[in-house]
Amino acid sequence: MTRLLRTALMVSLVFPVAACGGGRDRPRGDLAASRVTTIGVNSYLWRATLDTLSFMPLLQTDSAGGVIVTDWYANPAAPAERMKVTVSILDQDLRADAVRVAVLRQINRNGQWIDAPARAATAQKLEDIILTHARDLRRAALAS
Repeated sequence: MTRLLRTALMVSLVFPVAACGGGRDRPRGDLAASRVTTIGVNSYLWRATLDTLSFMPLLQTDSAGGVIVTDWYANPAAPAERMKVTVSILDQDLRADAVRVAVLRQINRNGQWIDAPARAATAQKLEDIILTHARDLRRAALAS
């Protein structure tokens, strides 16, 4: 009878400890999920937007609302033209339709800044650059 009790006691002590070990077959969490929202919007899109617009002075940033507004920027190669960019991050997921870019353009005529149409391709190109960089950031997070 003591032998049976001793065996039962050993089994009850060993099996719970054995269940805690290993972990090789446990599924790993997706550390680089497409939805990373510690700041209110998708972190990859937010970081990619800041990186993409880093050459322009920032006027306003709202990470909770997902809005970044730059101040007017004049390219030194074309000082008679300046641009202002507003980027809205619309979703918490890393998706192609989660970023909207609006570009304002002005040209200098006789010392006065006059509104001029911005090329639609400019906003589209900025969206593409932001999305590509956000995907690269996510891939880098997956690799590490």
